[in-house]
Amino acid sequence: MTSHAASEEPRGVDDESSGMTIADIQAAYADAADLAARFDRVNRLLTGRYRRRQFADAEGRVLEVACGTGTNLRYLPDSVEYVGIDISEAMLARAWETLDRVDVDGRLERMDAQELSFADDSFDTVLSSFSTCTFPDPVAALDEMARVCRPDGRVLLIEHGPSDVDLLARYQEYRAAAHYERSGCRLTQEPLDVLERSTLVFEESDTAQLGRITTITARPPRDGEVDR
Repeated sequence: MTSHAASEEPRGVDDESSGMTIADIQAAYADAADLAARFDRVNRLLTGRYRRRQFADAEGRVLEVACGTGTNLRYLPDSVEYVGIDISEAMLARAWETLDRVDVDGRLERMDAQELSFADDSFDTVLSSFSTCTFPDPVAALDEMARVCRPDGRVLLIEHGPSDVDLLARYQEYRAAAHYERSGCRLTQEPLDVLERSTLVFEESDTAQLGRITTITARPPRDGEVDR
């Protein structure tokens, strides 16, 4: 179920030190949106169990950062009030199609994850999957998730990273530069290292698929807790 809202131009500033800019990421995912939609069923076959486990108990007002084609909508309770944002108009077009097919009430907006336009403490749950690897400044994006999440809320993440199997990890390292150049995705980024540099407070994590997938539960800092 959908409620269309006006798209907002992204306000984030490109981080030149990261390699790819916001414009580069938009271009890469404009080309990838149709392919991602065609392979959505395969994606869900490979990662659906982790998405369901991580996101099935999301509650209240929910923000999904970098919603892509809307894959995670299938794993959310129909009681949530959903807002999804993405930098790519092509991905959002596919996400609208997904939103029309599910029983979740929500809307989508074009927005830069590194500079969200929402007020502080706006959401009960903030979630994102396989996204921080593509943000030019992933720490800034996590800080924004912390800012817009209510003090008693949760930030739920699924990320990929290097395998804990040496042979596979070495292959990932071998492929990392070419993969980044093609898709803007940092294949060997350590998700927990990025989280540690942000203002989010770690609660728990788990790994799967030979260490390649990491699920993370975190929360915003509360009064009296020291930020980084």
